[in-house]
Amino acid sequence: MTQTPTRMPVAVFGAGAIGRMHLERMLSHPDIAPAAVADPTPAARDYAAGIGVPWFAEYRELLDRTKPAAVIVATPNSTHADAGIACIERRLPVLMEKPVADTVAEGRRLCDAAAAAGVPLMVGHQRRHNPILQRARKLIADGVVGKPVSVTAMATWLKPDAYFELAWRRQAGGGPVLINLIHDIDLLRFLIGEVESVQAMASNAVRGYEVEDTAAVLMRFANGALATLAVSDATVAPWNWDLAAGEAAHYAQLDVNAHFISGTEGSLTLPRLEVWRYAGARGWHEPLTCSRTPVHRADPYVEQMRHLRAVAEGKETPVCSGVDGLRTLQAALAVQEAARSQRAVSV
Repeated sequence: MTQTPTRMPVAVFGAGAIGRMHLERMLSHPDIAPAAVADPTPAARDYAAGIGVPWFAEYRELLDRTKPAAVIVATPNSTHADAGIACIERRLPVLMEKPVADTVAEGRRLCDAAAAAGVPLMVGHQRRHNPILQRARKLIADGVVGKPVSVTAMATWLKPDAYFELAWRRQAGGGPVLINLIHDIDLLRFLIGEVESVQAMASNAVRGYEVEDTAAVLMRFANGALATLAVSDATVAPWNWDLAAGEAAHYAQLDVNAHFISGTEGSLTLPRLEVWRYAGARGWHEPLTCSRTPVHRADPYVEQMRHLRAVAEGKETPVCSGVDGLRTLQAALAVQEAARSQRAVSV
């Protein structure tokens, strides 16, 4: 009889929306199990009691009194570096929720600590684990679109008024550029390559908060491709990855595309994975053909947890390492700087 491997105990720092999302998936995950929760709020204490997991108000106390095999950090961005380094000092692999840190300097400090200790540091850009994106990456690598030339990406939807009851969501840094568009930036880096420079404009004209509600971005990639990205959390629109890709059950999946990649040999849409090419003669007067290869749906957060265990056990290398996540953060912060300065910013 084949023996089922023991589930690896993983601690979670932070029991807000993202932390609970991880914990809920852990409860039924075949490879890992929740070891403990660190979060100072009474709501987190009650939540941990409800799922039968030890609770600690402070993450260092959790580390001193329990023995997890790895840690998921889902605390506020400004605490990421210190929390991650506390784990690394105890030689615990870390899955850091995005962004890797709140500043490039703090991200470098965290990445340097992980590299010096030889401890795995992963960043939670979960879309990389989606079968749709894995398929798109292979199609591009196989030359289906030829040389990527132009990309259009949209992240447009409506956040309800209740979302902004938390003060930090109305303040600089709490808007859709760092909360949402950073995922699309990472998606394009994963598919197209490194970002070389950024131009951007931002607006808060709809709500009037300190934070932006809309931004328009132009990116140049190192391979010469150009991308335009539109992000707004103040529009009634379906064109965004979350609604289109169906990654999470709390979003109603819509049969639309949000990303359009055009190259010298063809074009690719996401998440529908439509490939447009010429079957014969080439040119704008000739008919284009369209093919589509649907892939099986899978929860990227569940796959990310499987990957966490494999990385912790030395069986796989991170799909999104700390340094990789730092490069995505640099590009996202460049968007904010370009919008403020109204000039092109090199990444």
